[in-house]
Amino acid sequence: MVKSFVHSLLRRLVGPRMLYGYRRADGTWLPHTRISTATELQCPQRLQIEDHVYIGHFNFIDAAGGLAIGEGTQITSHVSVLSHSSHVAARLMGRRYWGHPAPAGMRLAATSIGPYCFIGPGAVIAPGSRLGRGVLVRAHSYVDGEFPDYAIVGGQPARVLGDVREIDAPWLEQHPEAAEHYCGIGWQQARR
Repeated sequence: MVKSFVHSLLRRLVGPRMLYGYRRADGTWLPHTRISTATELQCPQRLQIEDHVYIGHFNFIDAAGGLAIGEGTQITSHVSVLSHSSHVAARLMGRRYWGHPAPAGMRLAATSIGPYCFIGPGAVIAPGSRLGRGVLVRAHSYVDGEFPDYAIVGGQPARVLGDVREIDAPWLEQHPEAAEHYCGIGWQQARR
């Protein structure tokens, strides 16, 4: 009993927690954005994030090359969102890579995640990738490239597997009051 209480107390004191509200580099306060204390956020000054975003536990968010995350996006857990990659540069240049100002093979590219996307656990979003509005990324996918609005993407490498509007249509039939809010633009606009 005491041991369980102590473990519970320790988890609450040192375990990951969600922080409610986030201040962007431009000073804008985002009151509905939630980011875990266990998420590593690199180069926050290069992050353009909108409100109502959820970033869960144990993620690596790299904004070194520029990163935009649209309103309402949910990034679950154990996700890497990248805007630079140096593994090719390290192989090409060997020991000369470290400290070199512009190593050959370094990839630095802005990444964009549109509004109301869902990024499943364990996914990797490669530098320069662009996800449209409402994209659903399945768990453990490697996403590299551009994906259109409302795509369901998955695999390694990820490819388009479907359209979220097909999944969402029955829900909207049951809850028509939600149609005007769909993906921030409304169901009628989203179906065009």
